[in-house]
Amino acid sequence: MAASAAGCGVTLLLLALCLQPPPARPRSLRFVTLVYRHGDRSPIKAYPRDPFQEGVWPQGFGQLTQVGMRQQWKLGQALRRRYQGFLSDTYRRQEIFIRSTDCDRTLMSAEANLAGLYPPEGQQMFNPNISWQPIPVHTVPESEEKLLKFPLTPCPRYEQLQNETRHSAEYINKTKANWQFLQMVANETGIWNISLECVWSVYDTLFCEHDTTLVALQMALDVYNKIQAPYASCHLFELYQEDDGNFSVEMFFRNDSRKEPYPLTIPGCQHKCPLQRFLELTDPVVPQDWERECQVASSVHDTELFVGLAVCGSILLLLIILLLTVLFCIQSQPPGYRHVSNEGEEQA
Repeated sequence: MAASAAGCGVTLLLLALCLQPPPARPRSLRFVTLVYRHGDRSPIKAYPRDPFQEGVWPQGFGQLTQVGMRQQWKLGQALRRRYQGFLSDTYRRQEIFIRSTDCDRTLMSAEANLAGLYPPEGQQMFNPNISWQPIPVHTVPESEEKLLKFPLTPCPRYEQLQNETRHSAEYINKTKANWQFLQMVANETGIWNISLECVWSVYDTLFCEHDTTLVALQMALDVYNKIQAPYASCHLFELYQEDDGNFSVEMFFRNDSRKEPYPLTIPGCQHKCPLQRFLELTDPVVPQDWERECQVASSVHDTELFVGLAVCGSILLLLIILLLTVLFCIQSQPPGYRHVSNEGEEQA
């Protein structure tokens, strides 16, 4: 009887152990998508009375400066520190995919960024005197770019929204309220057809700072703080797998090299937003058919300019959501990247 009791006790203990839930897995970072702006550049153009015309700039208008190269190199170093342990210590092509618009300053920015992110070591140094290694940066012709370029061209729907905005009461009233300022700008610059729509170009020329794509993305997400995104600023999307196996998304924005990226929270969710909730909140701004939605609609109800901006932002967001969803579906497969086509569709 004692033996039987002892045996029963052991059996119950083993049964109890079998009924215990599996040990919780620690929360882990599974995927990262970054959208960053190019570094410091020369002006896109000069206004008629500007004493500093294109010849003053070593590489001409719209080109990355050495300051911009250093900014991107430092951003690459910051990303290396942030994702140490998530990325391999050395470059592995299966872990990362870089896409840029087909523009000198953005391609050079991506290359400078990668120089800071992946300084070669050991066998990856093809020349002992050069602390740099070539890493591919992918692009498509500018005429075919529908993912990263803004404003959208050609996009009749966007142009229609722009035209309606110019004729809206709010736009007209703003023009009247700032008429004296606009006239002063016209007199000083020689731009006689100055308007609210194009006055930014003077600011751009004077300070060499204006962004569209990154701002459009943040407007689509409703996290834009109405402050210009500085050069080499970076919007981070991080996908985490929680200890219960579910996924969550966190967003951060790096706009100051002296500080850590600060958290962004999409309205309607907490900072650590469950993936399913994130997808629900972003669904209204994700285009289902880019070609169809870019055409002129039969009836228009919303004439605000930000709707047009959101179109571009949503295209970027489509890339992000596709990448997150792909990871969610293939989490059991070996790690690696997936190419993203110009339309935002996954390729094998």
